[in-house]
Amino acid sequence: MRFTKMHGAGNDYIYLDCFAQPAPPNPSELAVMMSDRPTGIGGDGAVGDDPAERADARMRMFNADGSESEMCGNAIRCVAKYLSDHGIVRKSELTIDTGAGPLTLQTFSDNGRVSKARVNMGRPILEAGRIPTELPGDPPLRVPLEVGGRALQVTCISMGNPHCITFVDELSDELVLGIGPQIERHPAFPRRVNAEFVKVLSPREVEMRVWERGSGETLACGTGASAVCVAGALNGLTERTITAHLPGGDLTLEWAASDDVYMTGPAVEVFSGDWPVAG
Repeated sequence: MRFTKMHGAGNDYIYLDCFAQPAPPNPSELAVMMSDRPTGIGGDGAVGDDPAERADARMRMFNADGSESEMCGNAIRCVAKYLSDHGIVRKSELTIDTGAGPLTLQTFSDNGRVSKARVNMGRPILEAGRIPTELPGDPPLRVPLEVGGRALQVTCISMGNPHCITFVDELSDELVLGIGPQIERHPAFPRRVNAEFVKVLSPREVEMRVWERGSGETLACGTGASAVCVAGALNGLTERTITAHLPGGDLTLEWAASDDVYMTGPAVEVFSGDWPVAG
């Protein structure tokens, strides 16, 4: 099976072109094997670029643990790059269907190849029951949450997938690697949750790290950065346009007056190859 390794700000996935080959019958199992860094290709998960009836393509994404996720802001930029650079969809504005619904993108090219994309991530979901979370508030803002013997204040938002955001004075492994996994599986989140830890540098700039549901810490998270943009504005900590510094690179976020969140960031193709298929 032909694959292409790509990343958006270090958030790396293995992409399967299902326009040119049949979709795998066992995408969840395949994602686990391919994503394993010591024995497979290595990545935060696997993404299928599939044909779609009412969009230019459909993106299906599976985390490194095999669980299927609704959306990934970094992955969808890479899908747009792949479609354009490989001649599948030759236009600068396109629509990609996802588990969170169809999203529109604008691509930007250098020397005939897409280098970055701006994604309309849609409107944030603020109702607790739709995020979903058992915590109070629509949305829950600075709500107390006891995790691992620590008393946190968290803000919860969905960008098609659920996020639990904690604003902190300093980022640390103790928080991200120690508390992050416990937040992911906390009973307050019936479908698990992505955990963001954020240090506000200025009203227009934040530094953040993410423990992603099903993948562990990743170098970037597009839906997480979008949720942080909304959470920062709702809590009066940031403006509605920010730059988010993540370990893998920077993302630009804008929570527009239309209520849509726009994210701009890079998309990079690393290498391609063939994965052996038993048969």
